[in-house]
Amino acid sequence: MKNPFSSRRLVIAVIIAILTIAIITISSNARNSKAEPSLPSRVLSDITGWTAQVVGTPVKALTTSVASVQQLLNTYQENEKLTTRIDELAQAKVQLQTLQAENKALKNQLNLDSTLTDFKVVNAVVISRSPSNWQSQIIINKGTDAGLKRNMSVMGSGGLVGRIVQVNTTNSKVELISDNSQTANRFAIRVATSNGEVVDGIISGFNQTKNEIIMSNITSQTEVKKGDMVTTSGLGGVTPSGLYVGKVDAVTKDEGGVSKQILIKPATDFNNIPVVSVAIPQS
Repeated sequence: MKNPFSSRRLVIAVIIAILTIAIITISSNARNSKAEPSLPSRVLSDITGWTAQVVGTPVKALTTSVASVQQLLNTYQENEKLTTRIDELAQAKVQLQTLQAENKALKNQLNLDSTLTDFKVVNAVVISRSPSNWQSQIIINKGTDAGLKRNMSVMGSGGLVGRIVQVNTTNSKVELISDNSQTANRFAIRVATSNGEVVDGIISGFNQTKNEIIMSNITSQTEVKKGDMVTTSGLGGVTPSGLYVGKVDAVTKDEGGVSKQILIKPATDFNNIPVVSVAIPQS
């Protein structure tokens, strides 16, 4: 085994110890002396200062970098919190707009109560509307448990939108008057002219491009003008009379150019039916 206290290592250790004691002594004397420091003392001070600068600069830079990283992390966390808050505010705004729209629609529904004096009105919410038959039918959240029956008339925010064709316990299917299919059960309607006369006909179709109801099977030669009011006539015994449909927009000829047809601007926007009212006849 090698002796750790060999002569060479011992000599080196003694020399380092002597130099250390000498440096400490010289530095102490230089601090206590008022005279100009000696050359060795100045060299030693310069070396010490240079060493401190070399070592201190990276340490200072590292400290500054750590502080910058910490500040960046704090800023990131604050931005995350603000982003979450903005998302919450946006969601709250959307919910508020939805509630306001539903509230407006419900208020419009309540206005129907004063016109349907011969009926009990049951309000319902549209819970389903398929894009494939958007203009044909809707599903509402009321059924037999609310007293609804097949063929009952359904009103939108402004006027007639359709009739019930299928009733379940808690929901019902409503056929819209904008349904253009051949199997649609047509409504009998009536135009009340400005001179007090009436013109009867049926809803034969719906122009989706112009968003207008087409009235045909008109036999009367009475003049009909734009703006005349249109209601259900009650003919046929299925739909009660006096339910508001809309106003006359134009009077034209059919595709064959023989029969007269009337284009009616509906009172209800068929692309926006959030809630409806079902007219139940008073017993």
